[in-house]
Amino acid sequence: MTGTTPAPSSDFAQRLLAWGADHGRHDLPWQRERSLYRVWVSEIMLQQTQVGTVIGYFERFMQRFPNLPALAAASLDDVLALWSGLGYYARARNLHRTAKICLAEHGGDLPRTAAGLHDLPGIGESTANAIIAQALDVRAPILDGNVKRVLARHAAIDGWPGQAAVLKQLWREAEKRTPPDRAADYTQAIMDLGATVCTPRRPACMLCPVQGDCRGRLEGRVEQLPGKKPRRERPRRSSTWLIIQDDQYRVLLQRRPPSGIWGGLWCLPEGDDSHEISDAAVPPPIDHEFTHFSLHMRFSRAMSEATADLVADEQSQWFHPDEALQAGLPRPIRRVVEWLADTIPQTTKD
Repeated sequence: MTGTTPAPSSDFAQRLLAWGADHGRHDLPWQRERSLYRVWVSEIMLQQTQVGTVIGYFERFMQRFPNLPALAAASLDDVLALWSGLGYYARARNLHRTAKICLAEHGGDLPRTAAGLHDLPGIGESTANAIIAQALDVRAPILDGNVKRVLARHAAIDGWPGQAAVLKQLWREAEKRTPPDRAADYTQAIMDLGATVCTPRRPACMLCPVQGDCRGRLEGRVEQLPGKKPRRERPRRSSTWLIIQDDQYRVLLQRRPPSGIWGGLWCLPEGDDSHEISDAAVPPPIDHEFTHFSLHMRFSRAMSEATADLVADEQSQWFHPDEALQAGLPRPIRRVVEWLADTIPQTTKD
């Protein structure tokens, strides 16, 4: 940190609340009925996913699973099918596990304390606090990605927020700024500020209600804060996926193991050197990005002689393409199945 800059004014929260009343988001689906259940589902969906993407998924999820007992009673397949395309599928598995735990141990409802929520699968400290603050209007400082950016800039905190020492400073600033009341409004306002004004690139500082004592702005370092994650080249992997269809145009899919990439979802079988590959028409290769690596996916048709051992596994199942599109599929596999659906002769469809 450089130079002499003012400390944040004690009315930081009041300025933010006033801005939020006029410019914040007030009609998001989970705001219309701020129950613990609805806020919890929205917060899990919003982890590493933008609001615009989440809205449709949230509304479909609520229509199918309107309450926690309904979610607990559902099959994991049903949950993953509705989650298909949203990514980070461990979130969906954790939602389902948590619903079952709450049905068995908490009377069919979520705990009403941040500590109780934090003990459940997939709920970190900031997420637990955000749920409590928004659903119960109880003071609970939060530190999601948007809030980290706002506070790193306003307090001029150097370094990557993933580092323990930097994170500790950010929590201290979050605690200092969170007001004693109006928890739901403040939580929404500071998240909205990061999402719509204090954006990662080209932030609209002149529209910010707390720009007057923002140290990052006063020091001319807004674009450099927060610090970037140390660069590490993302490994690139390649794999071949087998398209196996029967004479009814059904496609063979296999359920992925519970852990690992696409855990619990239905996928094409992965090919290896023991399977003969034909030159039949296939969709173009797909490059899919995971958090820690890139995957180059090639597709090939397996010879009919290679199918016997694949269908013997109880985790394998034949799906008509239209049926498969209702199941839990990773996004790239969904694209392949859509391609297959389009290749079925029209006379067969009729």
